[in-house]
Amino acid sequence: MLISIEKLNKSFGDDVILKNINLTIEEKCRYGLIGVNGAGKSTLLSIIVGALSEDSGNIYKNPAMSIGYLKQNNGLERTSTIYKEMRSVFSDVLSAEKKMRELEVKMAELTDHNSDEYKRISAEYSKNQIFFESCDGYNIDVKIKMILNGMGFRDKDNDTVISTLSGGEKTRLAIARLLLEEPNLLILDEPTNHLDFKTLNWLEDYLISYSGAVLIVSHDRYFLDKTVDNIFEIERGRLTSYKGNYSKYLVLKEQQRERLEKEYEMQQIQIAQMQDYIDRNMARASTSASAKSRVKALEAMDIIEKPDGELSKMRLKFEIKKQPYKDVLTVRNLDVCVGDEKKVLCRNLSLDVKRGERIAIIGDNGIGKSSFLKTIQNLIPKLNGEIEWGKNCTISYYEQENLNLDYNKIALDELWDRFPDISESEIRRVLGNVLLTKDDVYKPVSVISGGERAKLAFCIIMLEKSNVIILDEPTNHLDLPSKEVLEKALLDYEGTLIFVSHDRYLLNKVPQKIIEIKRDGIDIYQGNYDYYKERLALKTAENEQKIQAEKALKNENSAEENKSGNSFYRSKEQRKLDTKHKLRLKEIETLISEREAEIEALETEMTDEKIYSDYVLMNEKCQRLEACKAEIDELYEEWALLDEELNK
Repeated sequence: MLISIEKLNKSFGDDVILKNINLTIEEKCRYGLIGVNGAGKSTLLSIIVGALSEDSGNIYKNPAMSIGYLKQNNGLERTSTIYKEMRSVFSDVLSAEKKMRELEVKMAELTDHNSDEYKRISAEYSKNQIFFESCDGYNIDVKIKMILNGMGFRDKDNDTVISTLSGGEKTRLAIARLLLEEPNLLILDEPTNHLDFKTLNWLEDYLISYSGAVLIVSHDRYFLDKTVDNIFEIERGRLTSYKGNYSKYLVLKEQQRERLEKEYEMQQIQIAQMQDYIDRNMARASTSASAKSRVKALEAMDIIEKPDGELSKMRLKFEIKKQPYKDVLTVRNLDVCVGDEKKVLCRNLSLDVKRGERIAIIGDNGIGKSSFLKTIQNLIPKLNGEIEWGKNCTISYYEQENLNLDYNKIALDELWDRFPDISESEIRRVLGNVLLTKDDVYKPVSVISGGERAKLAFCIIMLEKSNVIILDEPTNHLDLPSKEVLEKALLDYEGTLIFVSHDRYLLNKVPQKIIEIKRDGIDIYQGNYDYYKERLALKTAENEQKIQAEKALKNENSAEENKSGNSFYRSKEQRKLDTKHKLRLKEIETLISEREAEIEALETEMTDEKIYSDYVLMNEKCQRLEACKAEIDELYEEWALLDEELNK
């Protein structure tokens, strides 16, 4: 067990944030922490890492445990470079290596290996070497390269200064550093922000096989489904644990709610029956004793508290005034560009959209997805190509950052000014549906939260009743319950839906078709996100097979050319040389296996007190270990050269 929390409470003034919290974090388990915005997730994390103290309760932390915490302020050294920042994780290991090099020089200068000085230096060397190898010091650069590549820095110069990176790149680099630290408990607060699909998939696979425990706060439901096997939910200050991933949690929570309501109702019926019996029989001499017995039973009963109702959720319903014709949108050979300089983001986009289709647009960051949505609405000019909307099409547009709202107006007026013919009570009702009530409706749009602005934009779409809805990242500012509501509303919508999203859970539930924008066209997938992933993996495998087949054909053609262009003598000599190379390859593989077995035996011996207490013997073992490793490196180099010769 890494952490145990019992009966923890935390308040800020009169606001009770956490009430009677109990949780346990076990080794090698993966947990998701969820709750609406302001539920107390960050407060709980701050208490766990020691940045905030609890008001009451008990917290046990394993004294041998290390914690890695991804914070809003990522803690990177801004003046350092990417490579130096990653190597700083291993500063103690690198210091041990530096000390080893210094001691090697000193030992080489001493000729008397039996002297006390040589023994002292040798012992110090052995101590540093054991520490260095126990920390896998020889593979530091390999680990750094693997993590940086996985987190999307494959094409980034390692000497890049951190201060020049974007906010998203700094977040990814902070995650990379945490992964290199390999803490016993890895705490990630919204780690999926700024990650593309490829990096997300890599991070998911890495966390699934992570050797320590993981605690993740995230609004990314697909990510939670893939990476966690337990859910902690904070609701109304209380924490409830569920076994399983996010999708399993949804089922278990509903089952638990139904069970608690049923238990409460059954007990209330039982209490009413007992009280009725008491009221009717207490005054009768013949039944008074029985009634008193019921009183005692009632007093001893553990009363079940009335279950809390569900938290208020927004209510969305997107309707249409009139149906469009069957052909909704036709795009042909469209080039998408941005800026006065007309920088081209993607070319040759062609697309047909039919009535009632639900289409998701995906693609690399910066490929022009948002610009595509604006271009097909004539909000920004196209460079080339044709865009034709069908008859009777009316469009509602959700802009990613809601910049099409008037930030100077109050929320009520922003909606009412757009629909002046609707009564104030109806406007308030619509705002109430998205939980914008009371004083919130009088706040300027610039003051309300990103989530509240998103809900205000949904109000506009509900009242417009268009038959085409275009959405650009609609779930970015929504909490988990709001995302669930939005998904249902989109599934129930009878019109045509075109949307851009990085929300893979949404991409799995809503679209019938996924369109991936490339630099020079589009790829169409007739299914949801999981279907897209399957087809993409299959396409990648087919391309790899094609490359291998082309390579084999090239080698075969090359061999045929050699046969026809060279003498019989040369061909015979080449075959002899190939046979010699193959025999040597097998010999090298045997030698590598032998040296690896010897290394394993040496490392085992070096943990024996008889060995490590004998400085001279320990030094001999260390030197032999180094020699074996150097020999393996040479053997691998020879193997690679011979293999290359055979495959020419």
